[in-house]
Amino acid sequence: MNSFDYASAFSRNIGWITEEEQSVLRDTRVAIAGMGGVGGAHLLTLVRLGIGHFHIADFDEFGVENTNRQAGARTSTYGKKKADTLRSMALDINPELDIKVFDEGVNRHNLEHFFLKVDLYIDGLDFFAFDARELVFHHCYQHHIPAVTAAPLGTGAATLVFMPKRTSFEQYFGFKGQSETEKSLRFFVGLAPSMAHASYLVDPSRVDLEARKGPSTIMGCEMCAGVAATQALKILTGRGRVLAAPHGLQYDPFINRVNHTWRPGGYRNPLTRFVMHKVRQAFLSTP
Repeated sequence: MNSFDYASAFSRNIGWITEEEQSVLRDTRVAIAGMGGVGGAHLLTLVRLGIGHFHIADFDEFGVENTNRQAGARTSTYGKKKADTLRSMALDINPELDIKVFDEGVNRHNLEHFFLKVDLYIDGLDFFAFDARELVFHHCYQHHIPAVTAAPLGTGAATLVFMPKRTSFEQYFGFKGQSETEKSLRFFVGLAPSMAHASYLVDPSRVDLEARKGPSTIMGCEMCAGVAATQALKILTGRGRVLAAPHGLQYDPFINRVNHTWRPGGYRNPLTRFVMHKVRQAFLSTP
């Protein structure tokens, strides 16, 4: 039986990644909040990339409703903690991992510890976890930690990268002082201002921003993991162009389209405000 060896386990990365870059990845610490549909996929993808250190946070447990899209959801894990489950899955891939679990999620009390010595943050929070998202992105901006968010929209992924000393999460989305419904609207549109995925939504009634509900697919979640990991690779190795916010990328294989958006001013941009108006009319009871 073969025993685990880091160099052998990740040798097939070499060629697209140099041996020196692989060593950098091995020494890197990544924080991921949320171990559900995108968060769990982010973790397992980055583990296979060879990242060696993780902080992961989630307070929730798996249920049958997670089956369609979450990497850790299976009949044997229903009722089990998401973070503990994903930690076990990650260690089964690389038993040498340094991986710390924050099983109460990320909050004001453990924020400093969650980000201690972290090189990069990857957002895996639930779409509607606005308080936690504001908290972590503000911390990243204050402490010059690059942060990546990737959202599964339809069968594709929309990605935003927030780099130190560039446009911040708050400058782009403008959450401060807004209602939960307004935050959901701004996040929904700001992630993908082109709204490319809307053309094949077969049942709009399943998108209910006020009730904090929306459909998702495994294709979208897995797409997010690949896109976010590629952004992580570029940021951590310093090789490859990173399109930071207010630039955004949306790839949707269902309609065979890649959209590169640029929305200076974020939510204040006239084009973004126009799309928000249309979405408000379509999905909110009070336009």
